[in-house]
Amino acid sequence: MPLRALLTGSTGQLGQELIRSCPADVELFAFDRSQLNLADADACKAIVDTHRPDWVLNAGAYTAVDRAEKEPRLAHVVNADGPQALAVGLAAHGGRMLQLSTDFVFDGQQGTPYHPQQSLSPLGIYGASKAAGEEQVLNVLGDRAHVLRTSWLYGPVGSNFLLTMFRLHQTKAAAREPLAVVADQVGCPTSTLGLAKACWRLMQRASQVQDEGIEEQQLPSILHWSDAGAASWYDFAVAIGELGVDAGLLQQAATVIPITTAEYPTPAKRPSYSLLACSSSSAALGLEPQHWREALKAVIAVLASD
Repeated sequence: MPLRALLTGSTGQLGQELIRSCPADVELFAFDRSQLNLADADACKAIVDTHRPDWVLNAGAYTAVDRAEKEPRLAHVVNADGPQALAVGLAAHGGRMLQLSTDFVFDGQQGTPYHPQQSLSPLGIYGASKAAGEEQVLNVLGDRAHVLRTSWLYGPVGSNFLLTMFRLHQTKAAAREPLAVVADQVGCPTSTLGLAKACWRLMQRASQVQDEGIEEQQLPSILHWSDAGAASWYDFAVAIGELGVDAGLLQQAATVIPITTAEYPTPAKRPSYSLLACSSSSAALGLEPQHWREALKAVIAVLASD
């Protein structure tokens, strides 16, 4: 029998890649915000009860990091109460859940990569709401839930740093103006192509372990996944310009100049160093991440082929 999976956030950048890369042996029920509002707990429980999936893949979220500072209740309802309601629905008939989360659950102060089991210390409302969502899902479902944290997500569709930088490289280069980008925040850009692959691998491996009853091969409850390496937003912006020109998507890259976080204030504080330690998760999944620059080339190649 095919694996039955229910996907939230189907029109988001990750949701679209999960649909595109869905394995042939998975029967996917995909819902966007207009079809399933994560702020509606009753609707969340009802849709799980209707479809009775083997898995809920919760890629939907409130992701407006700065706006969350003014809408803390809505951010919490979508990012914590919604996942909890999905989990409660699953608990009734034995399904499993993959909850996507973020490097923003950490404060970025330790200066070394964060391991999956470290204590959480979010700086803002968005990170706090995602941390609460993790806790709710794990409390309800126990070992039938997995949290997968990622960082600096981007892809060929949606709203993300890559597509914004392409637009700014074009306009700034045409105007012969520099492009100022923050250089003192360090993390790792993560392609939706690689993250979607990790999601499907996790679900299939966890289901296989469950079917075979091999307890010593149980996957961890909390995993980290990002592309390999490290970068600042400045590094990422420079690479986007260089590779965009190489792929013929940009006639000319703008000159990128580094600035500090203090020079680009935002309503929400960002972690200054939010690298995720992914080696244990990579081993558990049997999957090696690409270096972020190679992953960026692959995404740009998708854009160039459209």
